[in-house]
Amino acid sequence: MKTATTTSKHTTRSVEETLALGERLAASLPAGTVVALSGDLGAGKTALTKGVARGLGVSDTITSPTFALVNEHAARDGRRLYHVDLYRLDRPQQAVDIGIEEELAPDGWTIIEWAEKLGDVLPANAVRIDIEIVGENERRITVRGMGNPKP
Repeated sequence: MKTATTTSKHTTRSVEETLALGERLAASLPAGTVVALSGDLGAGKTALTKGVARGLGVSDTITSPTFALVNEHAARDGRRLYHVDLYRLDRPQQAVDIGIEEELAPDGWTIIEWAEKLGDVLPANAVRIDIEIVGENERRITVRGMGNPKP
């Protein structure tokens, strides 16, 4: 039997609300989850990632790994959070060439900013989060994934 994909929609009106949403979302992300973030520049992808990291018990400062491509952080339970930023990539093959599959660790979590740049390389079961800028501080956040990701 195929599990139905769930969709939940949220509106945040500040960075703090986006952080809090990410923190709540973390509670429903089992280890091995790949989170695919999409949204325009400045939409709040890194803010949401900071919230998820906070929810997982990551104590490191979370910054966008735009130039490093991947930052690795320890969660409270010792597992790893891999924060990937593909902003600078032009083609999915570039991600394959740098070994992106190695960052999709089954023993931790992987959050990918600009995930749409992966094309077919993105795992089919990834939790997909689209962030849309509605106003100066307002964001519409749509979460799609397998199971029940209700933050």
